[in-house]
Amino acid sequence: MADRVTVVGGGLAGCEAAWQLARCGIGVDLYEMRPVRMTEAHRTDRLAELVCSNSFRNASLETAVGCLKEEMRRLGSLVLTVAERTSVPAGACLAVDRHLFAAEVTRAIAEHPHVRLHRRELEALPDGVAIIATGPLTSPPLSAALERLCGAAHLYFYDAIAPIVARESIDMEIAYKASRYAKGGDDYINCPMTRETYYAFVDAVLAAEKVPAKQFERTVYFEGCMPIEEMARRGRDTLAFGPMRPVGLIDPRTGARPFAVVQLRQDDVEGRLFNMVGFQTKLTYPEQRRVLRMIPGLAAAEFVRLGSLHRNTFVDSPNVLMPTLQLRMARTTFLAGQIIGVEGYVESAAAGLLAGINAARLVAGAQLVTPPATTALGSLLAYVTHRGRRDFQPMNANYGLFPPIAGRGRGREKKLKLAERALADFDRWAEAEGVSGQLRPRMEARVLPAASP
Repeated sequence: MADRVTVVGGGLAGCEAAWQLARCGIGVDLYEMRPVRMTEAHRTDRLAELVCSNSFRNASLETAVGCLKEEMRRLGSLVLTVAERTSVPAGACLAVDRHLFAAEVTRAIAEHPHVRLHRRELEALPDGVAIIATGPLTSPPLSAALERLCGAAHLYFYDAIAPIVARESIDMEIAYKASRYAKGGDDYINCPMTRETYYAFVDAVLAAEKVPAKQFERTVYFEGCMPIEEMARRGRDTLAFGPMRPVGLIDPRTGARPFAVVQLRQDDVEGRLFNMVGFQTKLTYPEQRRVLRMIPGLAAAEFVRLGSLHRNTFVDSPNVLMPTLQLRMARTTFLAGQIIGVEGYVESAAAGLLAGINAARLVAGAQLVTPPATTALGSLLAYVTHRGRRDFQPMNANYGLFPPIAGRGRGREKKLKLAERALADFDRWAEAEGVSGQLRPRMEARVLPAASP
């Protein structure tokens, strides 16, 4: 079997997979079609560009995604290493300066001696051992090739991007800094709303002009990326109990809790850009400027990026994918990232990490591996690849996917027990399968080149 592996897609999953292969000494041909062919959502030619939020979500073991991050650290994840080096204040969350993050990942991949970076589109599935990590914006020719191979139509849903506001245009005489649940310091900017301003805003959102869906496309939204107008359509109070809930956000000027709050999270290291948390939208650009400026503190908002809508594609993984991330009908082809139906940056990168490990083992003639279902990654893959699952939809890592734990426990205590078991089982698995030794870097000095100023 050839000692080179083809990786298609330069997003989080593709870069993580390429990194894991390369640090095992295996040659990688990484194909990224940008900038030759751009997508509906990307703006640059950088690898690992974050097109939605800049947040990798909660960083504590009280959440399954925090546990997943720890598992990835123990396998030497490139994505987690760079994310932590380019982090920005975000309370209990891990958020990054998206531009520095993409620049450092690009440099690490492009300068690795075992990686050849090809800037062109592949319209057919490559021969030999390959990892397809083209993400939710897979190009039509490659998507069609996958569909022919799998023998089943792709599923798809719509994803919406939240706007970004220039910090200097936010009125801090109205807005104030605080974090929900008082976690992580005053890292978020909060725009408070009274009952009257909230309902006036909701009515404006509902009445505003939206970008129409194409007639041949059915609209299926992932719950974690629901546009604000879709949430408002479910009920006028939905936003107040969702992204605009004011829990723990006391206004220091009044000592009272607002009826609702719009939170903004820092998006760059310098603190010049702020992302509107949970404000994905498909309102037209003129309507976004008009309606979002109704928010107290944003009357003069300068929008560096407005919200947008794009099609995200994923395969019917329970019927076509093995737990090792191999296609059932083509065992030398692996899938990774959002295309397999995992949702979220961390989950996508984690899938790429495992695909890289298994592709390396396939090349070496070793047995392929899957983490136990009691771990964060193992439980997620068990959900995604469970045979016969109907009405399959994308899924985040969450403790609800974990097998029950013995003994009593509730809330935070139960979650921490699940995390403790997960990490203990993860370490035993990694040691037993020889994964830890396999992934020990061969060139420590090149793990992460320093970013240029």
